[in-house]
Amino acid sequence: MHKIILKKGKEDSLLRHHPWVFSGAIGRLPDSIEEGDLCVVEAQDGRVLGVGHYQIGSIAVRILEFGVSDLPEDFYYKRLLNAFSLRKTLGLIREDNDCFRLVHGEGDFLPGLVVDIYGQTAVVQAHSPGMHFARNAIAEALTRLPEARLKNVYYKSETTLPYKAHLDPENEYLIGSYDGNIAVENGLSFNIDWLRGQKTGFFVDQRENRALLQKYAAGRNVLNMFCYTGGFSVYAMRGGAKSVDSVDSSAKAAQLTDANIALNFPDDTRHRTFAVDAFKFLAEMEKDEYDLIILDPPAFAKHRSALKNGLMGYRRLNARAFEKIRPGGILFTFSCSQVVTREMFRLAVFTAAAQSGRKVRILHQLTQPADHPIDISHPEGEYLKGLVLQVD
Repeated sequence: MHKIILKKGKEDSLLRHHPWVFSGAIGRLPDSIEEGDLCVVEAQDGRVLGVGHYQIGSIAVRILEFGVSDLPEDFYYKRLLNAFSLRKTLGLIREDNDCFRLVHGEGDFLPGLVVDIYGQTAVVQAHSPGMHFARNAIAEALTRLPEARLKNVYYKSETTLPYKAHLDPENEYLIGSYDGNIAVENGLSFNIDWLRGQKTGFFVDQRENRALLQKYAAGRNVLNMFCYTGGFSVYAMRGGAKSVDSVDSSAKAAQLTDANIALNFPDDTRHRTFAVDAFKFLAEMEKDEYDLIILDPPAFAKHRSALKNGLMGYRRLNARAFEKIRPGGILFTFSCSQVVTREMFRLAVFTAAAQSGRKVRILHQLTQPADHPIDISHPEGEYLKGLVLQVD
């Protein structure tokens, strides 16, 4: 196995079990090592720190196992079994719920890998070359999980792998084939478009926040901005909303939302969909028209270089909502930008509230659910943050 030697004093983060080795910490790199290769990482004094996948870039190694010089037998199956057992403990595997995240990268000690489950189909995304090369072993291990009853494994990594790796991945079924795309979340049915949709086809990370929104929806006029497939809209309908309007700039997303509303509430006239720019819709809508608004935009800042503009975007978006929401209204507002910390997001929303002159109270502080766990040694794994606010 390839051996990487760190510079003197650069082993401390690995001793604390942070799973990333940055390129600047490497003292000696084998000439023969290639993208995705397994390697053992050692300190200057010869201490074995762990085994991981090598890749070109700022994050040079993602550690899979600490304190060893080789991976244990049947490594992927054992890690996947541990992840599945956690989801059973969380109560996510039920007759009325068959979609959840099975693997959340570093949070499940499989850095560079995401696996979402939709019924009998697992959708796999690799975020590192090493996981790309291990995809067939991972797919085989998934189908061996007892009680999981997975028949299909779809690999969807065309847009998630580092482009500099020149891997040219293809989205394809590694095992099985398409046999339907309806999944159930908390008793509600959803069309999941893992073939052409964003991410793995559905944002399972908002499951518990959608359930919370349902409790606030009764008798309210609801506006769901950046609706994507309409998850929040469907929950608002079940919660007894007076009306629900869903907005997304993508006509395809609007169609998916309509399909999911029809799947759960056929011929229900409470719902409307608008394929229009969110900021334009907010600027033109009537004041006091809505008393429950959801702001769940895509990441405004995907990289640190975009942080300043991203925070401006969050301030601008929330300021519009504060201006327009009916007195006594409820605002659910989110950021999924990893580089935007909880404190930064809260300050952006606070600034927007101050600009609007409205009285605002925090009712809930939200985050990602337990099937998106955060390794305590890897705080970078926390990305979703949200606030539920009452606006007077």
